[in-house]
Order: sequence, then structure tokens, then C-alpha cells
Amino acid sequence: MRHPQDPHARPHQRLLVIGASGYLGHVVTGRLLDEGHAVVALVRPADGSHALDYRVDTVEGDLRDPASVRASVTPDVDAVVHLATPLGDEAADAAALEALLSPLRDTGRTLLYTSGAWVLGALEGEADLLDEDSPTRPLPLVGYRHRLEGRVLAAAAEGVRGLVIRPGVAHGRGGGIPALLVDRAREDGAGRHVGEGLVRWPMVHVDDLADLFVMALRSAPAGSVLHGVAEEGVDTREIAAAAATAAGVSGTRAWPLAEAAAVLGEPFAEALACDQRVSAERTRRGLGWRPHRPTVVADLERGSYGTRSAA
Repeated sequence: MRHPQDPHARPHQRLLVIGASGYLGHVVTGRLLDEGHAVVALVRPADGSHALDYRVDTVEGDLRDPASVRASVTPDVDAVVHLATPLGDEAADAAALEALLSPLRDTGRTLLYTSGAWVLGALEGEADLLDEDSPTRPLPLVGYRHRLEGRVLAAAAEGVRGLVIRPGVAHGRGGGIPALLVDRAREDGAGRHVGEGLVRWPMVHVDDLADLFVMALRSAPAGSVLHGVAEEGVDTREIAAAAATAAGVSGTRAWPLAEAAAVLGEPFAEALACDQRVSAERTRRGLGWRPHRPTVVADLERGSYGTRSAA
């Protein structure tokens, strides 16, 4: 069995990144390159390297084609960073995951899987905070993702350093869900928040999140569940007001769930109406992660969203 690399002995690694062209994937890939890692991006044959704006090696493959995925994990790949959005088909996603795990088995190499805080579900009963040990009660939008998490973590018993990161709602660089809110505020003439009761979102700046990926690859123990959350729970009414400022309008209005569902689809609207407070205290202590970028409200009001042009 090949043992995990000593991060102090070999700080620079060759990493296979899946989902490098996405919002989070783009930022994480840039951060990995800044750290001196060599990145190989999995790209679909139809997309090719033009989907990326970094100078990285590419390999063709498709998550719906397990054989191509398996072939992308070559012996010189030290770790796989899976940032791709799920396919929406549990059998296909599970098959892709097995294809990634197969070449890693009994090697001590790493598979870092990106999940999300929505696998925890809404606060319930007397609970006021969801942490890394809280049971999963996934929202319909991410219905089976907790089972993919479990498969990654179980791979530790098969000689794979399986790690799971659960980001909160990411913001920064003018993108992510907050960008949708800014566009919506501009269209409606007011900031919108889904639901009429108290709804809080766990938030994280995308650059702080990229730092967490680097730190996890460097030193997180096999079987770790890591929460990528900088602000435990921000009232979405405050976020809506800040989105209005970014859009050049004022005021906020509740967006009834049924109306939001008609525009966004029911699963996504339900997720936006999910009240959560999520702790990353154990993750911070364990890795020394210290998120320090602007809060979501500051970012919307005075940061990257102020330069977002009208659609």
C-alpha cells in the first residue's frame, strides 16, 4: 500500500480537478496553481480546453462515461478534487464516484469531494446550530448527495484518503447565488428574500473557501468532514437589502415560496427558503482555517457586486 504523501516532504502535487470551469472550481483551480500544484482538468470532449481560462493540462472525460473517468486517474495523479455539480442521476453519480475511487484504492492517494451545507437540512426542534457531527437531512435539491459523501468517507477503509467539504452559500467575485439576487432586485425594483419567516444562510467568501481546499489537501486526516462556513447564519432579509444596494434600488420584499418556485423551480426555491445556522468551529480548529474576506453584506454593498452590470 502506498502511504499518503508527507505534505512537508512534497508540498507540490499533481491534481486532477473535476469541475474546474464552474464558479467554485475556477477559483479553487486558480488557488491550487498559485500554491505551485500542477493541475490536470477533466473536460468533456464537447467542451475542450476552451472552457477554461487557465493554462492547465487537460484530459477528456465525462462523468456519464465511467471508463473515461477511470482512465483520467493516472498513476502520476496524487489527488482528485471533485468540484462538479451532481448529474441529477444518483446511479450515474455513484458510478462516476466508483470510477474515481477504483484507481485510488490501496494507494493512500486523496479524493476530495465537494458537497454542501444543504445536506444538513433546516434547523429542527431545539437545535440552534448544525455542526460537522449533525445528522444529514438533505433537502430535495441535494437529495442523494449525503450518500455520495458516505461512500467517499468509507473509502478510508480501502486505502483512500477520502475527504468531504461542505461549503455554505458562496459569494465573492460577483458570482454565485448573490449574483442571482442582484439581478432579481434590479428586475423587481427591490431586494427579494424567499419565504416570509426567518431564513438564515451560512455564508462563505469563495476565496476563503479556496483556502480551505488547499489546507484540506495539505493536512486533513482521512475520513474528515469539513464545513466551509465563515458566517454561521445571515438573515436573508439583510442579504436582500444589500443586493438591492448593489442593484441600485432600495427596499426589500418577501418572495412567497410558491411564486419563487414558479420562477426558479420548486427544489431550488425550497433550498433558498431553508433556515440554517451552520458551525465550522471544528474545521477551523483542526486545520487552522481563518476566513477573513468581506462578509456577504459588505461584499454586496461595497465589494465585487457593485460592478456587476445589468443583464
